[in-house]
Amino acid sequence: MKVKFNFEKLDVYQKSIDFVDEVYRMTRSFPKKEVYGISSQYIRAALSVALNIAEGAGSSNAQFNRYLNIGLNSTRECVVCSTIAKRQGYISDEQDKNTRTRLTEISKMIVSLQRYLKKDK
Repeated sequence: MKVKFNFEKLDVYQKSIDFVDEVYRMTRSFPKKEVYGISSQYIRAALSVALNIAEGAGSSNAQFNRYLNIGLNSTRECVVCSTIAKRQGYISDEQDKNTRTRLTEISKMIVSLQRYLKKDK
């Protein structure tokens, strides 16, 4: 039997974990010279979204909101990483579009959760 933590039940957490998987898949095809460059930064930014959702969950609403803000900022960082990867020819226009669509969805979910937390004071 697998033990589940409460944050794992959040849809936004699940979407962010799926996005991390996608970033790992994408960055595998980046040039080896980027291992400590854009690949590493992209992975760290994607991880930050999921990690901050998990870390903030279970805290006070104000603390959780703070962590969600950090996660939201990390989604923007992922947009920049995607843009750079596309401009450098590491990913296609289609991959960039897909990334932006997923990040938009995750961002909206984070903002909705923040609104809910502010109402639930």
